Amino acid sequence: MPVCIAKTQNSLSDNPKLFGRPKGFKVNVKNVGVSAGAGFVIGYAGSIMTMPGLPKKSAAERIDVDSEGKISGLF
Repeated sequence: MPVCIAKTQNSLSDNPKLFGRPKGFKVNVKNVGVSAGAGFVIGYAGSIMTMPGLPKKSAAERIDVDSEGKISGLF
């Protein structure tokens, strides 16, 4: 499976205080998970918050606009 690293967006490192491409850093992986539906392994580096996964069927598939312009299926 492909590997995805969840880390700070500020740097190639896992340290949000280091910006850009710092030299001589190490990436510390604190946890590992599997996203079976997406088909990859996730390495969680540093203190990171992740977004929840998406449902199998998108909510957008329930939205419809009839011939009179009335929108249904939003909520």
